[in-house]
Amino acid sequence: MKLKYLLMLLVIGNVFFHAQTNNAEKKIPEKRTYKELEDEFYKALPGDTNRTKSIAGSYLKKAKSEKNMPQIAEGYVMIHFEEDLPNALKYLDSLQRITRNSKENIYPARIYLLRGNLYLKTNNLQAALNNYILGLKYAKEKGNKRQIAMAHTSIAYLNNYIGKHAETAKVLKHYAYDADYMNQDEKNSLKLNLADAYIEINKMDSAYALIQEGLLDSKKNKDVYRYYQNLGLLGYYHLHLKNYQKAINGLLKCEKYFFTKNNGSKRNHNYTLLYLGKSYAGLQEKEKAAELFRKIDSLVLKTNYIYPELRDVYTYLIDYYKENNDKEKQLYYVDRFLKVDQVLDNQFRYISRELPRRYDTPELQQEKDDITNELTKRKSLFYIVLSLLLISHLLFINVYFKYKKSEKNYKKIAQDLIQSVNENRVGKNNDREMNKEISSEPLVSESPENPEDKTSRTISEDIARNILHELEIFESKDQFLNKGITLGSLAKKIKTNSKYLSEIINTYKGKNFATYLNDLRIDYAISRLANDKKFRSYKIPFIAEELGYNNEQAFTLAFKKRTGTPLSVYLKEIENMSLD
Repeated sequence: MKLKYLLMLLVIGNVFFHAQTNNAEKKIPEKRTYKELEDEFYKALPGDTNRTKSIAGSYLKKAKSEKNMPQIAEGYVMIHFEEDLPNALKYLDSLQRITRNSKENIYPARIYLLRGNLYLKTNNLQAALNNYILGLKYAKEKGNKRQIAMAHTSIAYLNNYIGKHAETAKVLKHYAYDADYMNQDEKNSLKLNLADAYIEINKMDSAYALIQEGLLDSKKNKDVYRYYQNLGLLGYYHLHLKNYQKAINGLLKCEKYFFTKNNGSKRNHNYTLLYLGKSYAGLQEKEKAAELFRKIDSLVLKTNYIYPELRDVYTYLIDYYKENNDKEKQLYYVDRFLKVDQVLDNQFRYISRELPRRYDTPELQQEKDDITNELTKRKSLFYIVLSLLLISHLLFINVYFKYKKSEKNYKKIAQDLIQSVNENRVGKNNDREMNKEISSEPLVSESPENPEDKTSRTISEDIARNILHELEIFESKDQFLNKGITLGSLAKKIKTNSKYLSEIINTYKGKNFATYLNDLRIDYAISRLANDKKFRSYKIPFIAEELGYNNEQAFTLAFKKRTGTPLSVYLKEIENMSLD
């Protein structure tokens, strides 16, 4: 789940950004002041578009009639919330024009944060991140703590999409408990998202405590909307623990509330149906699950709201209709899956770690071709069908042999790596002794060009030798396995500066610091996995953590990039060669 409640926090946060001017609060024909209109607007339930548009229109009309520039700015902010992306951006452009010379410390950061929210709502994560970074920059320049908090929590939302759930939880926890400048509504929203992040990292007790706190507090304050948000999250909590019936009991109440008079946002609608469908699937009530997943597809077509868990929805529907031998609908949902997958691939840098892999794009494309050929067979002449079948078989054979060739290449690389590890066992100590002798000699490059010509004239030979000596210690003692190593932290440790260290690594190691650190870790992994049976018996996330990586995905991607073969193939070949 991807912090579906965070946008609520961002909307709440916008209340803070109101200009602190009260001198223009005069009565308008509707007998409402600016303050009254603002309160009505921000207390309206999400989805009550007609009401919020009317309030925002009245506010802006009043401000323009009085030529009150600060309140006109607020009017543009309010009215942009319920507009589509192009019109909303135009209102923010107008806001930027009239606040260009504003002395308030909320500008220009406010504009970039609001733009980021717009792009986030429309799944343009790259544009959202760019705007959040700019918002953070200007918020820091103006020393606006609350805007800094809004930028940080927004970026935490994006981090969550690439699997950094623990990092997300850390940010949310800080602002929920250690930031006294956040108001209670903001803290409540942060805690809701924090509970969600805790579920993702399996801190179930902490998640449950926060959800119960949210339920009790919202009930006490008669905050119905927040109560059902927490109830929906409780449903996800039970789903995660496979308490399917308990999940269903609460989620059915959420469905009734969120879908009545359009009380919920599209996030509430989608995730309520998603968890209900998964819960019914867990109980093997396949027809109910499929019905709910079809409703989600209808919502996606209507709102174009796309999120990573949709792959679960479409793969389930594909399997469901495959089991029922309904080729037409199977093909339809294969098409839907491919379209959604393309959007996700374009919009997100990394695909969620929990998504199923057996329906990856190449396999689905091939399955689509096979189904299309089968349906064509019923409607076409024999020779056309025969031709299509021949083409499909040729394509299949081509794909098959390419796969086999790739698999054989991976195995060969893995075997060569293992052989190299075995051959280097004896020579490793000799190599280290040789390196020690070399380090005591004047620094001369093996290449025709002296490395001193490449490095800055400000780095003396003594300093360079000292840094190389420290790097030798760093390598020999396997200190590169420590988590959180940066160029700055290593420079500080060996008592030099980042510029010197970077230049020495680039010159004498022939690579930048990130590549240098990554290569050390992977080379260590190659050797230890081959030599240490107990180590390779551990689960991959644990091995990744031992090697200093933040997550399994970062390790496996780095391994393949360094070696040219997947980690799984390397481990399999180690076992095969051990058995031999």
